[in-house]
Amino acid sequence: MRILLDTHVLLWTLADDPHLSKDARKIIEAATEIYVSSASYWEIAIKAGLGKLPVNLPEIRLAAQSSGFNELPISGEHTEALLKLADHHRDPFDRMLVAQAISEPMRLLTADAQVAKYTELATLV
Repeated sequence: MRILLDTHVLLWTLADDPHLSKDARKIIEAATEIYVSSASYWEIAIKAGLGKLPVNLPEIRLAAQSSGFNELPISGEHTEALLKLADHHRDPFDRMLVAQAISEPMRLLTADAQVAKYTELATLV
């Protein structure tokens, strides 16, 4: 199974945070391929730059790579998929993750109930 981690799930996974449920941990452990969108790194960079997220992006990227996670770049196909999404959520980063999950396709692990409304490929953790 191929999975895409949303930004919260990525950070919780790397930090072994208790917010990450046992079910989410099982899904991650069973995955054959784990992806992190460049949109998540972009979101982290913006929030860190604004002082809203006290993390070091290069360290996050290195930890993700060391954990065997694959980086998923944003493609033109992904941006076109945004045009087909309902208006459940206005966050551009989350919308891109949904578009990527649908386009690839892969299961999206998310902590956001609004994101999970988009597709059966989303799993609320």
